Amino acid sequence: MKTLAWDVDDVLNSLMREWFEELITNNQREIKIGYDQLSENPPLKLLGITLNQYHVSLDEFRLSGRYDRLEPNSEILNWFNAYGHCCRHLALSAVPLAAAPVSSAWVLKHFGKWIRAFAFVPSKRAEEKIPLYDCSKADFIGWHGKIDILIDDNPEHIEQAAQIGIQGILINQPWNAGKMDLSETLALLTKAVVN
Repeated sequence: MKTLAWDVDDVLNSLMREWFEELITNNQREIKIGYDQLSENPPLKLLGITLNQYHVSLDEFRLSGRYDRLEPNSEILNWFNAYGHCCRHLALSAVPLAAAPVSSAWVLKHFGKWIRAFAFVPSKRAEEKIPLYDCSKADFIGWHGKIDILIDDNPEHIEQAAQIGIQGILINQPWNAGKMDLSETLALLTKAVVN
């Protein structure tokens, strides 16, 4: 039975889309691009903001209760209902320490039937001083030693996993070069885990 590591934000849920739509609604200045034009993540140049401003805004969204109300990606939830029993699952997120409890609670609420473990590689924040065990998801995967496939929206994470011999499946988002739509991607995943 294979073990799958699932990224949480922008894979299991639509954090960036929801955050961006709220930003457009509440922003004092006009934002002239749509979600589908977010060709970089984080979208610093596109939005004319600093990395710190982006982190503050995203973390405020996460910790305000709005993250709790994010709906799970329905196609992925349907995949879990059909094939989730065919493999083991864990969540592997790059989230700041302050938001990890919110993220893990969301995962267990929506995917806890299948995802029994939540791990994270802390996304750095200037004010946090915490021990550094892993610098990347690939570091965590290498330490863990039992993960067969990483599902993620960040091509860098997929490339780093490939460098240590772990198959990666890229979930298409505007900021990556994913070539397949979600149904094609999930069909590829199904082929990899169902014998």
